[in-house]
Amino acid sequence: MATVKQIFEFIDSFAPFSSQEKWDNSGLLLGDPEKQVKTVAVVLDATKKTVEAAKNIGADMMVTHHPVIFSPLKKITAGSVVYDLLVNGISTVSAHTCWDSAAGGVNDTLAKLLGFENAQPMELEETATPMARLCEVEPMSGEELARLVKEKLGCQLRLADSGNPITKVAICGGSASSLVYEAIGKADAFITGDLSHHVFIDAADSGMTVIAAGHFETEAPSMKPLTEKLKEKFTDTCFVLIEQENPVKYY
Repeated sequence: MATVKQIFEFIDSFAPFSSQEKWDNSGLLLGDPEKQVKTVAVVLDATKKTVEAAKNIGADMMVTHHPVIFSPLKKITAGSVVYDLLVNGISTVSAHTCWDSAAGGVNDTLAKLLGFENAQPMELEETATPMARLCEVEPMSGEELARLVKEKLGCQLRLADSGNPITKVAICGGSASSLVYEAIGKADAFITGDLSHHVFIDAADSGMTVIAAGHFETEAPSMKPLTEKLKEKFTDTCFVLIEQENPVKYY
């Protein structure tokens, strides 16, 4: 059986934890690195529901995208996610921005899902490593791009259409408001998960169409290829992708 450390080191080989953004908290966040692992739960988020699902399958390790510990903790009490992971002996590795930027990670998966096969890493000063992807597409309008994203991701989205034709699309799953301004002039459109009201206005006024397609919808698809990579490497350990629903509902 693999150990927690071996799984951590394998993830580090294709999504180096050293490449994470300075504000991030990826890595081995809970548990014993030398512990042998029979079953691993792979999830986007460590929540009460996913921890319960992990317990039900007998998981002794969890691999998450969003860090299970992000902000400093002042206490760990019964009923909290961190407490439940600790008392149930579930070691946890979180691969956040390092998986965003990795080859085959969040943003490559998103580009492929949208049918953009020519995605290239996009150099932006805002990020430590190229996180966003730049894709060349057949000329289309903002509304045509929005319909494509809606169909491929099965999501509800928000669109601010500059009215300009689109041939270059920047992609960054999750929340990429800080990257939009730097991408103006380099891309005709920017697709991400979350954007603020003012970013919509500023981008469209500057000539770039922007789409917010949902934080969950733009990141969750990447957990399947991550699970498959782990299964292929560690054949004597069971890896189970815990399916999640978007906790945000639209009415």
